[in-house]
Amino acid sequence: MLQLRLLYLFFVCAIALPSQPLCAQESEGSAWTAGADIVSSYVWRGSRQGKGPHLQPSVEYSAGPLTAGIWGTFDLHGYKEVDLYAAINLPGGFNVSLQDYYLADLPWADFSSESGSHVLEAGFGYESENVSLMANYIFNEAGGIGSYGGDLYFESRFSFDYFTVIMGVGNGWHTEDGRFTACSIGLEVGREISVSDTFTLPVTAQLIYNPDQERLFITAGVSISTDGFVISPRLMPRP
Repeated sequence: MLQLRLLYLFFVCAIALPSQPLCAQESEGSAWTAGADIVSSYVWRGSRQGKGPHLQPSVEYSAGPLTAGIWGTFDLHGYKEVDLYAAINLPGGFNVSLQDYYLADLPWADFSSESGSHVLEAGFGYESENVSLMANYIFNEAGGIGSYGGDLYFESRFSFDYFTVIMGVGNGWHTEDGRFTACSIGLEVGREISVSDTFTLPVTAQLIYNPDQERLFITAGVSISTDGFVISPRLMPRP
């Protein structure tokens, strides 16, 4: 548990420290953004979280290849999740990331394997114009949030002219019995609806099938940011 606390402390410092000297250097490519997504339901890696519509606020800082931020999701039935994340873009379209998943109705300082409320996950990905690949590994067992420790998840996204195909496989907390199997097969469509000559509202919809749970979901959402209405990656299952 001490090792997990130290890793989490290092993670928080890695997010917080770079922003201090860079905050005033907007001309060199640093920026703060804030936004909120409104989604009809929150489906993450093939599994529905909470009930009904979700409000998903976020604050993000970007400076060169570094992106770091905090993201949350809340429904009307008591589901509360607050995540910290950091990612670095590498040459050739590759990226590495670290994320802390926290269920906010559990004690924040509980890092135990029996009832822990935090899950730390590392990710490695690749993105091109039409292809996105990612591999994720969870470091710790956390009984309160449901991770096994050593959980794996792999996802591929293939974009075409009018839609995107999503395929995800995993084990541990991603599947019903922890075995490695397909858990998220989806189709995503995004459109911009013209409200006036100068204003458009982006809308994203997903059809998601979880063959492990034998369940089918359909979700839709819009996003608002400090840059106006934009399609947010958080409308997709999070990496």
